[in-house]
Amino acid sequence: MDTTQITDAPPPTPQPTQAEQKRAARGATRPGDRIFLGLSRGSGILLLVIMAAIAVFLTYRASIAISKDEANFFTAFEWNTQLIPPKFGIAVLAFGTIVSSIIAMAIAVPIAVAIALFLTHYAPRRLSGPIAYVIDLLAAVPSIVYGLWGALILVPHMNGLYGWLNDYLGWTGIFSWQQGAPRSMLTVGILLAIMILPIITNVSREVFRQVPQMHEEAALALGATRWEVIRMAVLPFGRSGVISASMLGLGRALGETMAVATVLSPSFDIQASLLDPGGGTFAQNIASKFGEASELGRDALIASGLVLFVITLLVNGAARMIIARRKEYSGANA
Repeated sequence: MDTTQITDAPPPTPQPTQAEQKRAARGATRPGDRIFLGLSRGSGILLLVIMAAIAVFLTYRASIAISKDEANFFTAFEWNTQLIPPKFGIAVLAFGTIVSSIIAMAIAVPIAVAIALFLTHYAPRRLSGPIAYVIDLLAAVPSIVYGLWGALILVPHMNGLYGWLNDYLGWTGIFSWQQGAPRSMLTVGILLAIMILPIITNVSREVFRQVPQMHEEAALALGATRWEVIRMAVLPFGRSGVISASMLGLGRALGETMAVATVLSPSFDIQASLLDPGGGTFAQNIASKFGEASELGRDALIASGLVLFVITLLVNGAARMIIARRKEYSGANA
């Protein structure tokens, strides 16, 4: 005997309306979502407006000063805004800013990465905690304190290092020393390296902590040593983070003011040796001359600040390009 089973058909699924589809596409279907979307979007737009306002202000004031400058603003080796007509240029400032920052990065980045790896993969927890705490404290020390320490402690104790460099590397010309006061670009670079070391270390340490545990365990299961685990799993994962940390440190090194002004013996000439006193940086020159500058002098200092502003933007843009080219190694894609 045939039997017919009667089952209830499921009710049809209601289709969303066109307005609901548009709201879902925008990602804001609730009042709280719409408010948060508006606030976040407004914050991003406000940041762009502030950056544009700064750029317009610096460009306007710089154009006034450069139009009255009788020297070449980019190549002149003098800064005298009191002359009639005034003559000033940024060649020495650009050279000193870039050289001191390169020295600081060359010293700080390898040491910071090594400390971060030690704290995350070698040191026991009872030791890594206090060391990390001390590094965090170093990041909070004001710049003027670093400057006073550099002037009173670092500079008097640099004679031995300068003498050693002169004895063994003086033939290069870069490390020749004329027995002058060690208030030079090398001393400034070492002081800047100490200042940016906590920033790079802290960020790198947090990046290395985010390495997936299964990556390290897989490398260990294949017979890798601890160093091979770091080289094959940890460093590729944290490469973008280390680059970002380095750019943060470089930003502070480029714009550091009081510490450099306290340690450096400024002069508007470029020394062939890193050990000879002299030179200057953008931030140091602005801090030391702004108080006594005339209106034209302040415009000239603003013009030099515009150059520093552009250099900072270029550095950050280059860092973004490097990170984008190496995005396949980033932790987000792991």
